[in-house]
Amino acid sequence: MSVSENQEKPDVREGIVHTTLAPEEVARLSDDIISALKTVYDPEIPADIFELGLIYKVDIEDDRMVKIMMTLTAPGCPVAGEMPGWVENAVGAVEGVSGVEVAMTFDPPWTPDRMSEEAQVAVGWY
Repeated sequence: MSVSENQEKPDVREGIVHTTLAPEEVARLSDDIISALKTVYDPEIPADIFELGLIYKVDIEDDRMVKIMMTLTAPGCPVAGEMPGWVENAVGAVEGVSGVEVAMTFDPPWTPDRMSEEAQVAVGWY
């Protein structure tokens, strides 16, 4: 299932797509990629981009290339040009990842409903 197809608060872990890698390796890579994504913060919001719900989809391909579909809290976000590089650097440092491609989308647009409970606590909404 693709994360973008889930209308409730999505769990990007369910959207991690892979093909022939061993299940144990996919689990390790998935956990490590999510940990790496949690090191990238929106500078205007005290929460990481994973918990904010900015990551829509993660594909792990056979050659260990990681393709990430993400969004921003707003199309005019001041770090729009920098954020993909931050994500590429963080995920590219994961052991076993051969490369990273980050694509931006604003469809569907981000809403606060995508935030995890952890992110809501971090911004004082919960």
